[in-house]
Amino acid sequence: MAKILFVMTGATYWTLKDGTRHATGYWAEEFAAPYKALTDAGHEIVVATPGAVTPNVDMMSLRPSMAGGEQGALDLENTIRSAEVMRRPLALSDVRLEDYDAVYLPGGHGPMADLAVDADAGRLLTAQLASGDPLAIVCHAPAAMLATRIHGVSPFKGYKATGFSNEEEEGVGLAAKAPWLLEDEMKDKVGVAYSRGDAWEPYMVEDRNLITGQNPHSAVVLAERLMKILV
Repeated sequence: MAKILFVMTGATYWTLKDGTRHATGYWAEEFAAPYKALTDAGHEIVVATPGAVTPNVDMMSLRPSMAGGEQGALDLENTIRSAEVMRRPLALSDVRLEDYDAVYLPGGHGPMADLAVDADAGRLLTAQLASGDPLAIVCHAPAAMLATRIHGVSPFKGYKATGFSNEEEEGVGLAAKAPWLLEDEMKDKVGVAYSRGDAWEPYMVEDRNLITGQNPHSAVVLAERLMKILV
């Protein structure tokens, strides 16, 4: 079975355009759905964050209205609670990529606050992309691509990719308040060939060893694709 590194945000808030702090973290479904699918299939998961801080779940993602109902919210909570790997993350600076068969980045607004400017995240993504081994990134986590730029140029330039769309950011009420929008930065500063599907519907883009998903519901699609690759 494979060993998969989950590179996760350690942020608890995201500073908005007006300086206020928006409580955030990782989005529950984007961790829990792939974690459950991959571990049920026998794969091993290791979590790494900036500074080895314990990942913080965005409480909004555990609301029944966001989790497909009361049972969906309970299932997410149970998966997160049972995931011992979340209590002992590695520091990104200590990660040895050769120890892993694949790398996965779940989103939430947290990566916009920390992974987007984290040098270790940038180094790991650059190395994983160059390795040819699977690199799966969902929702807001492509923000970490911004940290791969050297003299303004990212190794992801020209890759086909997706991520949380401006329309979806407007849908959650944060587009006008955000200091920057992921879709715009992916196009303008990373230079990917961005595409998207319908808002809130699963959408995946695969280009070479890079696999990206647009939104929370895309996370399980990425996990299914990883499982096929890792057989």
